[in-house]
Amino acid sequence: MKGALKAAAAAEMIPDGASLMIGGFMAVGTPERIIDAIVARGVRDLTVIANDTAMPGHGIGKLITAGLVRRVIASHIGLNPETQAKMIAGEIDCELVPQGTLIERIRAGGMGLGGVLTPTGLGTEVEEGKQVVEVEGKRFLVETPLRADFALIGAWQADYVGNLAYLLTAHNFNPIIALAGATVIAEPEAIVPVGVIPPDLVKTPGVLVDHLIVREI
Repeated sequence: MKGALKAAAAAEMIPDGASLMIGGFMAVGTPERIIDAIVARGVRDLTVIANDTAMPGHGIGKLITAGLVRRVIASHIGLNPETQAKMIAGEIDCELVPQGTLIERIRAGGMGLGGVLTPTGLGTEVEEGKQVVEVEGKRFLVETPLRADFALIGAWQADYVGNLAYLLTAHNFNPIIALAGATVIAEPEAIVPVGVIPPDLVKTPGVLVDHLIVREI
């Protein structure tokens, strides 16, 4: 089986100061066992790149509560009052990015592109300090690509060579962040033999996945 690890062993791979892309939307599609293992290990000064920081006690919210996150790059933090309080207190640096821009920056990082041109944010605080270019008479912000040391993915099924399938809305950010992590660790709900997942349900091919998290027995 491709790169099989227990959650605790996966957490041991992540050093203090690492950058993590984490899948999920309000913890739907988030790899909970990996996050629990990171909390148990106490890895600190993390940079988290994700859609949101979920809620206290759920998903990325557990990392926030444990005080392990130094920086967040996300599209919103509105449902996690702990993230808001830590940002106001200066304990966490929060970069809020429009959701579409965020996922396109991640896609650009994964595809090796130099960035994204978008009109979103022109004339607002989002524009401050950023390059503006004109294309065919229209102005665009240049948004830089995002990559991370690790991409942590929640999947529905994986097969033995790491092909991944996602269930319904748990699909969200996971397939895109799989492109942009230097090391990709996937936590499937089930691991099945090759051939069980129909080819057109594979949204992340196994060539992108470095490690699969196996369940504790």
